[in-house]
Amino acid sequence: MNHLPEPIPRVVRLPDGTHTYTDQIPTPYAGPQIVHQHIHQAAPDRTAQRLALGSGVGAGAVAAGVYFGPLLIGALTAIAANIAFLALLALVLGWCVHTVVKSVGSPSGTQAVKNVRKARRRR
Repeated sequence: MNHLPEPIPRVVRLPDGTHTYTDQIPTPYAGPQIVHQHIHQAAPDRTAQRLALGSGVGAGAVAAGVYFGPLLIGALTAIAANIAFLALLALVLGWCVHTVVKSVGSPSGTQAVKNVRKARRRR
């Protein structure tokens, strides 16, 4: 059976007497690893993604930045629009209440109340 290729994971015996695969033997320390990172001018959202990729964070962080970035902007915009609408609604309702109170409290408002009472009594 010498014509068969040798299997890839070879088993070797270490000096302490234990057996291990050759692909699991720790490699000797070769010094600090130098990472050259080049960040070119790009849109602000892409710069963060390039930083994440260059620092070894991985595709998950980039995918989260791509997906959740615009999603967060959309959610904040929707919240701001809702708050603006509620503020406008409060302003209009406040103006209506002010107008009603002002008209009822004046002499013409008092006369209008008397006229309504007289009209109800006639029926």
